[in-house]
Amino acid sequence: MKRFAVIGLCIVVLLILCYFIFFAAPNGSAEAERFVVPLNASRSQTIQSLADGGFIKSSFGFNIALILRGKFGTIAPGGYKVSKGQNALQIAGILSGEPYMKWTIVPEGLRKEQIANQLAQTLNWDNQTKNEFLNEYASKGQDYKEGVYFPDTYLLPKDETGGQIAERFIAHFQEKFAPYAPQFAKQNVKWTTAIKIASLVQREAAGESDMPLIAGIIWNRLLQGMPLAIDATIQYAKGGTDDDYWTPLVKGDTKMDSLYNTYLHKGLPPTPIANPGLPAILAVLNPAKTDCLYYLHDSSGTIHCAATYAEHQKNIEKYLK
Repeated sequence: MKRFAVIGLCIVVLLILCYFIFFAAPNGSAEAERFVVPLNASRSQTIQSLADGGFIKSSFGFNIALILRGKFGTIAPGGYKVSKGQNALQIAGILSGEPYMKWTIVPEGLRKEQIANQLAQTLNWDNQTKNEFLNEYASKGQDYKEGVYFPDTYLLPKDETGGQIAERFIAHFQEKFAPYAPQFAKQNVKWTTAIKIASLVQREAAGESDMPLIAGIIWNRLLQGMPLAIDATIQYAKGGTDDDYWTPLVKGDTKMDSLYNTYLHKGLPPTPIANPGLPAILAVLNPAKTDCLYYLHDSSGTIHCAATYAEHQKNIEKYLK
């Protein structure tokens, strides 16, 4: 009996030592803080980041804690609230659940409704929250209706209002645009004008390499007082449903009664028509020097420009028929 008691005591001591070595909290009095799991991070990378950040004592012990919590695969990317005062099992439980911040990648060239649809799906918004995002510009003015919801990768809290998320996007746009604002001002170009043109470039270009040429052609048309005659502005005016906002024009659309109809109305549309990325903005700042006033893309996406309408007609015959 005495021998079994000694063995039992040894097992208890061993279990206690294992707990403190592998599972105990690194700092019993620490407050909760944010821990971010990057997009595409592997399970081992996430565990290593926890160890490097001082949230866990042992990578091996935390892996066991995850298994005990029923988590066998990768940890969902996002932001989690954890504390160095929590033990490995507690942190494993948190990271086995839903993050309180979610990643979303917003592509270049979307209109605001498309971004709202994407955010609603990612952040599980109801219609009220979605409408708050869409209408936040009303408190800031018409200049913020479109074009200032900067395309990028965002880590967003699920518990913020639609208006607060819109403010995040606008603040990020202002941060990204700020280094170039003095250069536009030096060229006597208002920031609102720059973003309107950049949105047209974004929607018209087949890729970044096209952007300076298209920007140069748009500037040429504006300076010569020509109608821009850009299909994308009419597509914007037509609107759409869900993610089908950019359907090709049909017969009669170029006669549409709208200030966004750049076939009928000279100059720029009332607002940007999409949210451009930095390459499109820089193309407006540094357009290609060209005599061209017309352009088209062939079936392979290669751009061809012309200085006269007659030359443009030849390009149509050569590349589109």
